[in-house]
Amino acid sequence: MSGPRLQRLGLPVIRERPPFRSVKVSVQAKEITGRNSLLICSGQTPNDAEGGARHASDMGVQIALASDNVETVLEETGWQVSDTVQIRYDTLDVDRFLEESGPLMARLKAAGGTPASTLLGVSRQAFPELLVEIEAVALQ
Repeated sequence: MSGPRLQRLGLPVIRERPPFRSVKVSVQAKEITGRNSLLICSGQTPNDAEGGARHASDMGVQIALASDNVETVLEETGWQVSDTVQIRYDTLDVDRFLEESGPLMARLKAAGGTPASTLLGVSRQAFPELLVEIEAVALQ
């Protein structure tokens, strides 16, 4: 089925622009038309169940914990990582994030996620112990 036919049936139409350079986990853009459900997740940080930030100086662990929290939000609302169409990573140190984000990218790929993504270097987070925050948008 092609885009116009899916649109007439009221189904979503998603067209992706191919990955940029060697990035294989994300796409540059997703165009979405039709009737859909959209889930917008607030920024998730490396907090534990009680809300306390964990591992203040360990970027890799913070990335993993923030990712766990994104997955928890998705799962608790009946969504999956593969439904994610956009992710934004905010970090205090872009170079360290890139060095430590390999497991996150592998995890995302294994879950079938190919979101459009943005990595931003920020001057500070809401709390000084936070090195990373991850926002996600999902579509069904």
